[in-house]
Amino acid sequence: MTIEARKPIISDRLVRKFRLGSGLIVFSFVIMHLANHSLGLISLGMAERAQHWFMAVWRNPVGTVLLYGALIVHIMLVLRLLYRRRTLVMPPGEAFQIVTGLLVPLLLIDHIVATRIVHDVYGYHDTYKAIVRTLWLTSPSSGVRQAFLLVIIWVHGCIGVHFWLRFRPWYMAISPVLLSFAIVLPILALLGFAAMGKVVTHEAAQEDERGYPGGYYSDVRSLGERGSVPGSQIADALWPYRAGFYGAFSLSIVGLFGFRAHRRMRERQFQVAIRYAGGEVVQAPRGFSVLEASRLGGIPHYSVCGGKGQCSTCRVQIIEGAENLPPPESMEQKTLNRIGATPDVRLACQLRPTGNVSVVPLLTPMAEATIPVYTQAASPGRERDIVVFFCDLRHFTALTEERLPFDIVFLLNRYFAIVGRIIEENGGRMDKFIGDGAMALFGLRTTPKEANRQALKAAAAILREIDKLSAELADELAAPLEIAIGLHTGLAVVGSMGYGSVKNVTAIGDTVNVASRLESVAKEYNTALVFSEPVARLSEIDVDGVESREIAVRGRGEPLRVYIVSKEASSRFA
Repeated sequence: MTIEARKPIISDRLVRKFRLGSGLIVFSFVIMHLANHSLGLISLGMAERAQHWFMAVWRNPVGTVLLYGALIVHIMLVLRLLYRRRTLVMPPGEAFQIVTGLLVPLLLIDHIVATRIVHDVYGYHDTYKAIVRTLWLTSPSSGVRQAFLLVIIWVHGCIGVHFWLRFRPWYMAISPVLLSFAIVLPILALLGFAAMGKVVTHEAAQEDERGYPGGYYSDVRSLGERGSVPGSQIADALWPYRAGFYGAFSLSIVGLFGFRAHRRMRERQFQVAIRYAGGEVVQAPRGFSVLEASRLGGIPHYSVCGGKGQCSTCRVQIIEGAENLPPPESMEQKTLNRIGATPDVRLACQLRPTGNVSVVPLLTPMAEATIPVYTQAASPGRERDIVVFFCDLRHFTALTEERLPFDIVFLLNRYFAIVGRIIEENGGRMDKFIGDGAMALFGLRTTPKEANRQALKAAAAILREIDKLSAELADELAAPLEIAIGLHTGLAVVGSMGYGSVKNVTAIGDTVNVASRLESVAKEYNTALVFSEPVARLSEIDVDGVESREIAVRGRGEPLRVYIVSKEASSRFA
């Protein structure tokens, strides 16, 4: 008898969609709830009037099923996620998200019992005044717990939305607005709650002065008539509901770890040995991926996409044991095809060996074995769609061979100042200056269409300004200044790279190599600008009449169509 890695009945991608959808439903409820609280800054009456619309959305049968169904589904899928994880070693951000997700239902139980159960079973109408009186006066500890719950569920939701949107090309452009909203809304809600608390405190004091029997604080009968939290008799009647909810939640957590322990005991009988290039051997249960085995053994292993098969940074080369490997599934095969991988290269996050295997990670963090698994050194950046810009002064050696070193520095600084200023004015980011060349990135904070247009506009402006500099220094130069520019767009890994204190944000990948090659092509064709067909397509510019050719690019199996633009013709892209 053996234990194989079984395919789930529902695909992980579909499960992620359900988890995202259910989370967004609950998050929508939270946004409306906080907005309703915020109206307390205007008046308690305004908050209560808005509550009628809020109730109309979520207290009808459809809204109730949608909200509580989404909450239950979300919790169940989080538990499923924890069960399916082969190891609970994970990045701090992911661990925080899971812990806060489990805290939400635990903190929410009392609130549900004190509002929905009391309303649906006992017919009490939970007005804002009644809720605030209860949380502010009758049970301040419950008020503190609800404020804590508000912060936890809001942070959890915001992190979830960030994880969902972070790879969207337009997300960086609107992220400052979303961050402002994420900070301001809960603050306004808490201030609104405090403002309503002051109002009900003042009213309670006036009721005591007017001679209510025992005052508001001890009048159980009036509390039952006025609020959603009933008197002591009804409160005692609610304990079975609380016990049932807390019991069900506790049993689900105990059951989760019980099933994990049972699985671990069975898997110990069927382990595989995964040997690494440095001689390390990790004994992992059959069904673990190579990436999970690396995490289990504390071996640094790149995984920019988080082990979802959406990048190739975790790829490994198979040295021994190829016969113990299942064939790649569609998602893994698609990524391997995209990078042109040889048959002995596999993605560590998707590869689940059925027997002993020896592997070599192709992107090793560093030689030091002391690097923590989840530091920046082990996870450098992420894959993004960007535009890479290369430019270089032509005939630079001939221009400078008879000039003094300080004169060369002066010329280069004037040239670099033009390039850097125009790149930044057009939304790009200077990456580095190399000799008389420069590299820049576009698209870090905007859409692909806008990024490609910005890069073309910057190229035209640089060519124009270099002409002006050449005319200004004509008496000092043996020949006019000319530059060659290459542009290409595509996926590249963008992140902080380097060693020690010499680190900067840069990009690596095939897109960078092709852009550098196109700058060389511009020199070969004695022209000012060469950009690839993807740049023309994504920017949606008019290329009618622009010379185009297909060229062979080293490392690419198919020729690449490029557009060759003279200095005079570049003005059409300005």
